[in-house]
Amino acid sequence: MFRQPRYSERIIFEYNDIKTDHDYWANEEEVKKVFELLPEEAIRKNEPKIPNLPESVVVRHFTRLSRMNYAIDIGPYPLGSCTMKYNFKIMERLANLKELAYLHEELPEENIQGLLSLLYTFERFLCEITGMDKFSFQPAAGAHAEFAGVLIIRKYHEINNELDYRKEIIVPDSSHGTNPASASMAGFKVITVRSNKEGTVDIEELKSLLSKRTAGLMLTNPNTLGLFEKDILEIAKMVHEVGGLLYYDGANLNGIMTYVRPGDMGFDIVHLNLHKTFGTPHGGGGPGAGPLGVKEFLKEFLPVPVIEFDGKKYYLNYNLPKTIGRIKENFGNTLVLIKALAYILLKGYEGLKEAREKAVANTKYFIELMKDVSEISLTHDKNIMRFHECLLSAKTLKDKTGVDAKDVAKRLLDYGLHPSMIYFPLIVDEALLVEFTEDETKENIELFANALKQIIKESYENPQLVKNAPYNATIERLDEVKASHPRTMALSWKILKTKINELIKIS
Repeated sequence: MFRQPRYSERIIFEYNDIKTDHDYWANEEEVKKVFELLPEEAIRKNEPKIPNLPESVVVRHFTRLSRMNYAIDIGPYPLGSCTMKYNFKIMERLANLKELAYLHEELPEENIQGLLSLLYTFERFLCEITGMDKFSFQPAAGAHAEFAGVLIIRKYHEINNELDYRKEIIVPDSSHGTNPASASMAGFKVITVRSNKEGTVDIEELKSLLSKRTAGLMLTNPNTLGLFEKDILEIAKMVHEVGGLLYYDGANLNGIMTYVRPGDMGFDIVHLNLHKTFGTPHGGGGPGAGPLGVKEFLKEFLPVPVIEFDGKKYYLNYNLPKTIGRIKENFGNTLVLIKALAYILLKGYEGLKEAREKAVANTKYFIELMKDVSEISLTHDKNIMRFHECLLSAKTLKDKTGVDAKDVAKRLLDYGLHPSMIYFPLIVDEALLVEFTEDETKENIELFANALKQIIKESYENPQLVKNAPYNATIERLDEVKASHPRTMALSWKILKTKINELIKIS
């Protein structure tokens, strides 16, 4: 049985200053000379509130923290709709070449021709993969790109003098939460179209919702159930006939990459999540990148600048009369873009095609392993092909044993496995959304399926065992009320310190 390390580790700010053996690196006189070279406004008035520690203490602190965590280098992340790919180390090495990593963002164009050439090449690859005509690299993440895309929809209707009545953005009930959030932030009213019995967009309901008030429809294809929207051409025609635009949420592009392109399906705007489709690192707060692509008639609406090539040199084009404006400094998180370019070059066309095929094959294999399990079973029509992911429901298990999807997820930690996505999409009770990328082996998929079956067995024999899990993780089951209540939740060290001081005053 898996057991995760546990250390009584302090937050780094709780350490006291420790005199180091490295004080000889710079004496006071040398430090004084350095400060004389700095402008007054660049010099701190007060010392930073961090302890002075030797290297050994710092390295051991962060190493212990890393051992109490989980990572893609340890095992799979079967998080549905997150596409947690392995990050190839060569991508990191290429992005850290000093010729790239040390380039200053304000260098003139003639000094960064090599970088602009790489990014322009990357853009051409993305256009070919998606069927779009032009991309902006400014967005710092998929959600950022999504919001920018909806701003383009807004600006497009404003230019056409139709914004006064085009106030609605339609999203499916199975959409990612960022879809309605982006539409709302851009000032639109969000209209939800329900799914049919197959789990795809209900065409008849969509017809009833489309009108001259429709600014656009946001869609993921394959959708968050892993199902391909087979009526996409008809959907595109319907949206365009009422004057709306069709937006492609690129979160699930891995399920169709090299087989069909969003642009050929009728989409006008596309955003991509590089960490999902092209293997760049996930999160930790960033950095990320979410390229935003458009068809030819929307090119002038993109954020400025965009990268162009006149046959002789590469340059930054600021002359886009209808642009929504700048949404980030310079032209995006460059090194993340370089990592994604490295992924494409490493794979090539055949490799990208194989990645899609393996991801779909892994989904099919997992479904086959779970086909006779009624307690956690596939939702909707089981005869329809699933692509990159599949949606299961633990409702039967909950009804029979009281063990819900959350309990199953917590118990999976005791088996050394990262849980699947749970309670999303919202249209299914006790949802478990499972996605194995092309990097996962059959052995890992079998481990996950067998763990689910074992947990079902435990749920019948000793449900409380499952409901109190995990036991072997660094942190055991949290008090969910305290963890989420504003009075007890602390999202940073400063907030925690403030709350502790308040409690001291009260006591």
